Amino acid sequence: MAAVNPICVQEQYLPGDTMSEKWDVAQSWGFDGIELRGKGDGVFLERLPELRRAAAAGVVMPTVCVEMLHFIGAFDEDLRLDAVTQMRDQLLVIAELGGRGAMTPASYGMFSRRLPPFEPPRSEEDDTAVLVDTLGELGEYAAELGVTVFLEPLNRYEDHMINRLGDAVALIERIGLDSMRIGADTYHMNIEEADPAAALLAAGPYIGHVQASDSNRLEPGAGHVDWPLFGATLAAIGYDGPIAIESRLSGPADEVLRSVPPLLRRYL
Repeated sequence: MAAVNPICVQEQYLPGDTMSEKWDVAQSWGFDGIELRGKGDGVFLERLPELRRAAAAGVVMPTVCVEMLHFIGAFDEDLRLDAVTQMRDQLLVIAELGGRGAMTPASYGMFSRRLPPFEPPRSEEDDTAVLVDTLGELGEYAAELGVTVFLEPLNRYEDHMINRLGDAVALIERIGLDSMRIGADTYHMNIEEADPAAALLAAGPYIGHVQASDSNRLEPGAGHVDWPLFGATLAAIGYDGPIAIESRLSGPADEVLRSVPPLLRRYL
């Protein structure tokens, strides 16, 4: 693994029947690690024996990104509690693998103030109270395990609660746990931040994980994100953690993803 800013690819892009086979492909494409996808309904926890074997074989898996149908900010209490259970599973698994942490938004696709009916069924104060309680519980559990919860701000069309890095900073400061940090995603920042570099600088001490995709949600290099400025800003805040590619692809994975590591390394 590279000493600074290892570049990781999410597992769903990689061909292969086993994680070791996927790892061989990832390395051949120039990546330093694999970001896992944390499916719900107990599926991710059931993978622990497989993932332990992969880690023992040298597969680098520093982070997991949640892939569920409902999330920790759900309006429905049963769904919220289930999301918390699934996140606890993901934190446990990533800790068992010696990884860094698990990434989740407050919600995804549940409500947008930009679409009818425009006003959510829960007040802003109640939204905040739910997130403080839920993330506080997960943050305490993560601290026990020695890993981190990465809260990902999403754009206004995908979530109504946490859209900007500053929103996440305010929430994390209120929770007051070092095991709660921001998972910054360049695609969402491109929509929500008037000045993405300034937003990263302001949130610098709270940035724990970074996901990269271009302005059009394709792989880095397929849009108009200012990657030289992105690299310089990460250097300015002292971020030396992984950069995981989470994007749609402009072509076949084995063709378009090979160009991403050299592009990003040029500026990191």
